[in-house]
Amino acid sequence: MRLIPLPAFGRRRFASLSAEEILALAIASEEEDARIYRLYARCLRETFPATARLFEAMAEEEDEHRRWLIELYRSRHGELILPIRREHVADFYARRPVWLIENLGLDRIRAEALAMEREAEAFYRAAAERTTDAEARKLLGDLAAAEARHESDVEAMAAELARSGAASEECLAARRQFVLTWVQPGLAGLMDGSVSTLAPIFATAFATQNPWTTFLVGLSASVGAGISMGFTEAVHDDGKLSGRGAPWKRGLASGVMTTLGGLGHALPYLIPHFWTATAIAIAIVFVELWAIAWVQNRYMETPIGRAVFQVVLGGGLVLAAGILIGSG
Repeated sequence: MRLIPLPAFGRRRFASLSAEEILALAIASEEEDARIYRLYARCLRETFPATARLFEAMAEEEDEHRRWLIELYRSRHGELILPIRREHVADFYARRPVWLIENLGLDRIRAEALAMEREAEAFYRAAAERTTDAEARKLLGDLAAAEARHESDVEAMAAELARSGAASEECLAARRQFVLTWVQPGLAGLMDGSVSTLAPIFATAFATQNPWTTFLVGLSASVGAGISMGFTEAVHDDGKLSGRGAPWKRGLASGVMTTLGGLGHALPYLIPHFWTATAIAIAIVFVELWAIAWVQNRYMETPIGRAVFQVVLGGGLVLAAGILIGSG
């Protein structure tokens, strides 16, 4: 067997590959695709078991393709397979890095899988066109057809799940995960930032009647509360047992929303006229409180009456306390 070395610098063009190198590249590609599909299945198995089973089946078929390719390679070129992979070919399609896959949502995973199959089909058709060996051409053409069937499998995935009733279950699971990872910590942060900063900001405003001083107090209170809430959310639960998702996501949601909740009624004090700034800030406070009540009702399924009572009334009392303390 003649080994054709890859260049030390740069990468080869697909058009320059020999038949041996094309087969070796196909084997490596099938191996990688099977691993990616199994990783998808592992990521989805607990929450989306129906989709996970489909990806397991696709991985098994990719393994079968690899075995066919290896048998053909062995018959044509011997036992030693050239170590050529996608990254060695300049104009060959690339896959997403494996370390990013676990952060993808279900819809994005389906889209990635569809793109993978389309790229694989295009590769096998191009490879078949460049092959003069009848047996190799037949196999490559069959593999192109198989990848095209996989495209149809992925495209039909949503319809199949809907017919089996699994789609609604998976949508509910996805919604639950979204609520646990993003909405719940973000809502807690928004409530803390909006309500806890009311008293110090408005006490400062009415005590000093200085918009710039009030803004600085509001900015420091908001940023400080955001940092505190973000770190607290991130470190107190790693999400492995609770299923609440990655701690950095929850910490980010909580920290950002806490900061925004406080800044909402601090920013009006950039206006130099005290009473104008105060009137706008008070109006923003009630918009924030109603928004929190709406989110509670929409995502946490809290009855709107209870949400309004808890948030709007409670926030209004904190606002009044801050004004009274500052005025005194």
